Amino acid sequence: MTVAVPRLTLERRLLREHALVIACDEVGRGALAGPVAVGAAVIDAPRARKRVPEGLRDSKLVAEHHRPAVADRAARWVSASAVGWAESTEIDDVGIMLALGRAALRAIAGLRAFGVIPDEAIVILDGNYDYISPAGGAFLVRPVIKADRDCASAAAASVIAKVARDDVMTRLHDDHPVYQWARNKGYASPAHRAAIRSHGLSAHHRASWAIADAPTLF
Repeated sequence: MTVAVPRLTLERRLLREHALVIACDEVGRGALAGPVAVGAAVIDAPRARKRVPEGLRDSKLVAEHHRPAVADRAARWVSASAVGWAESTEIDDVGIMLALGRAALRAIAGLRAFGVIPDEAIVILDGNYDYISPAGGAFLVRPVIKADRDCASAAAASVIAKVARDDVMTRLHDDHPVYQWARNKGYASPAHRAAIRSHGLSAHHRASWAIADAPTLF
């Protein structure tokens, strides 16, 4: 099977009209436990002329043991990157879509520490729905289906966020080993759901979700 290689075609086109491109992608939206993370990666005109880092793909297409190295190359390649978070309690309080929007805005706000001025950017958002604007974002947002597969900036945001969230879930595993989060990263594996049935929910589970009926996602 041929794996799609992300390119900079869209980014280069957008940079003709905008000073910066910020690509955002979420990780953990479908998990039963743990935070949702949104990665943000910035591409400017000089970066758009550089070669895409070796092995950069949508994080779902990168083997787990290769992801940290790919994420490191991606972080050094882009102009700046950041990860924004929304915890499980916030997801329960406001729902997953608003939580995603807030996490994205936190990621974009985190870029300011690197001298990035988001007002000068257009945001590429992986998917078909703009969840940033309803959360209060005053940015020009362009949802792009399969952006994490086709756009190198979104692939960078994807793998950076994935590695960051996996690290969080691995550390949470140490306090709650019964759920096997180091392996399932909070998603609905059979072992995870069996542990929930036997031991109940932890403080890191999304208690508002119909967890007992959640589908197995991998």
